[in-house]
Amino acid sequence: MNSLTKCFICKNVLYSHSAMKNQKPPAALSLDLDNQWSYMKIHGDAGWDQYPTYLPVFLPYVLDLLDELGLKITFFIVGQDASMEVNQPWLRMITERGHETGNHSFHHESWLQAYSPAELEQELASAEESIRQATGQEPRGFRGPGFSWSIDLLKLLKRKNYLYDASTLPTYIGPLARLYYFWTSRLTKEEKEVRKYLFGKFSDGYRPLKPYRMDLGADGNLLEIPVTTIPVFKVPFHLSYLLYLSGYSMVLMRMYLRFAMFMCRITRTPVSFLLHPLDLISGDEVPELSFFPGMQVSSEKKKTVFRQVIRELARHYTLMPMSAFAEEIIKNNPPLKKPR
Repeated sequence: MNSLTKCFICKNVLYSHSAMKNQKPPAALSLDLDNQWSYMKIHGDAGWDQYPTYLPVFLPYVLDLLDELGLKITFFIVGQDASMEVNQPWLRMITERGHETGNHSFHHESWLQAYSPAELEQELASAEESIRQATGQEPRGFRGPGFSWSIDLLKLLKRKNYLYDASTLPTYIGPLARLYYFWTSRLTKEEKEVRKYLFGKFSDGYRPLKPYRMDLGADGNLLEIPVTTIPVFKVPFHLSYLLYLSGYSMVLMRMYLRFAMFMCRITRTPVSFLLHPLDLISGDEVPELSFFPGMQVSSEKKKTVFRQVIRELARHYTLMPMSAFAEEIIKNNPPLKKPR
């Protein structure tokens, strides 16, 4: 081999190594498309069973914002909404604008762990059919409302050939969130009993942060993509928390976000970043939900915070929908973890 050939190979190896080193890791973006009625149901408000909707207001608004930022994300859709003709033209916009759908259950009840296998089967099948009819797309992933899940649910997802589940939130503060929720809601004692595991248990803080394959015994395994919390500390940093901090100081919000990303990078924790509709709209758009925390912040302020957060994330990550993220993770063959 002559010196010119050696030089050429050396330069190409160095270039290839540099390109790999500079490649940004993937990060998933998803939005749980909880509707007005589901927030009213959670709060114990009368009239939720008439299924009032803000989708005609919210979806054009958020889709324009995502287009502005050049983002494609996953919308986890509630089957009840997809089954209603009034919502279907707006839900169809999601796939027409190039976004992905996920299954967020049919009835949006945050106690799926209390469902029997037969009830779970009906819940998933109804949601799948409604979402497919409304959007023209088959969901490939699932997220339980209120981060609710069970081994029976995961086994069913595996049998239905789902690519991933995204229902776990590894944090220690779930019981505190539940206490606040009960304190501010209008629920009866019986309704509180049904919801006693809402937002998880303290022990959920010990669950893995990185995506992993959940061992389902004879049913095989299923990729689990946790909603990312800050490594070591296990406190959330999805958009709801960043908005809360921005109410005190935008500088504090940016510091918290940068610290979260720093911890994810040094621990090599892939990021699955979660959004909710009330992160992006406010009481000025939906006055019926003004009682929810953060709804006094204007929609314009929320958009400003969202733009800053996305630009900061995009500096360090390649942002993508959940299925593309899952496929990237599967390439790396994540280790098998047994359920607890």
